[in-house]
Amino acid sequence: MIITGKKFSKPEMSRVINGDIDLKSQEEKPEKFRLDHLLVEQYPSYNRSSLQTFIKNGYVTVDGKVAKKPNEKYEKSAKLHLDIPAIGLPEDFVPPEIIFEDKNVRVVNKPAGLLSMVKGEYSLEPTLENYGLLVHRLDRDTSGVVILAKNPETQRLLRRQFQDRKVHKTYLAIVEGHPRLPEAKIELPIARNLKHPTTFQVDPNGKPAETYYRVLKSNDKYSLLELKPITGRTHQLRVHLKYIGTPILGDRVYGKSPASRLFLHAQSLEITIPVSDRRTFEAPVPPEFDDVLS
Repeated sequence: MIITGKKFSKPEMSRVINGDIDLKSQEEKPEKFRLDHLLVEQYPSYNRSSLQTFIKNGYVTVDGKVAKKPNEKYEKSAKLHLDIPAIGLPEDFVPPEIIFEDKNVRVVNKPAGLLSMVKGEYSLEPTLENYGLLVHRLDRDTSGVVILAKNPETQRLLRRQFQDRKVHKTYLAIVEGHPRLPEAKIELPIARNLKHPTTFQVDPNGKPAETYYRVLKSNDKYSLLELKPITGRTHQLRVHLKYIGTPILGDRVYGKSPASRLFLHAQSLEITIPVSDRRTFEAPVPPEFDDVLS
C-alpha cells in the first residue's frame, strides 16, 4: 500500500514543521503602526488631519530621515520628530488696507489671495484672523470689504445681522460673455455637488439662493456686472453666474478662461456697528478690472 501525504495548503506551515522557520522568532517580531497614528500619540495637541499635512509637507523625520507617507508603517521604537517652520510672510505680501477702525471693529480691504480663516487646525500663512475676530468670509481669490470684530460681543452682534439678512452687500464681477438680460434676479437653489464635494451646483433640492445682477459695462468678450446677493450661500455668485452661461473670469473651478486672478470684488458693505451706527464701507475697484475692459 502506498500512502501519499496531503499537501499543506499553507507552504509556510510546512516549512515550520520541517524546521526551516522558527515560529517563536516570528511571533516576537515587533508590530508596526501607521506613521500618522504614531504621531497622534506623540503630539496629541494636533489632530490626525493636520499631522498628515505636516508629513506630506516634509516636516516629519523618522530616525533622522524625512518621511512623507502618512500610511507608512514603523515600529514604536522609531524616533519621530516634528519640525514645523515658523509662520512667515512672503516677500511680496501686502497686508490688508484698513478702511475704518474704532474700538469695536476693523474694516479692511482684503487682497485677492489672502485666506479668510485657517484651513484645518494649523496654517503656515497669514489669514484675516490675524487682524481680528472673523464675522464673515470671502473666498481666497475674492478681494474687497471685510468687517472684523475686536471683541466677542461685537462679533456676535455682527454675525446676527448676517444671519438675519440685515447686511447689504454689493459685488463687482467681470464675467465671460454677456448675460441675456441687462438686469435680472437669479433665483435658483444651490446644493453641494456630491461628485465633487468641495464644489456646489444649482439643484432643485438645494437651499434657496437669490442674486440680483445689473450689467454696468461690456466689450466684445467680457461684461462688468454689479451683483447684490440676498442670500449668502457658499459660492453663490460663482454658481449662479456659471448657470446662466457667464462664469466669472479667472474662476478656476466654475469658469473656462484662465486669468491672473478671480475677477470678483466685494465693493461695499452696509451694516450696523456698535452703538446703533448704520454705516456703508467701500473698497476701491482693483486696477486690473479696468485693464480687462479697457
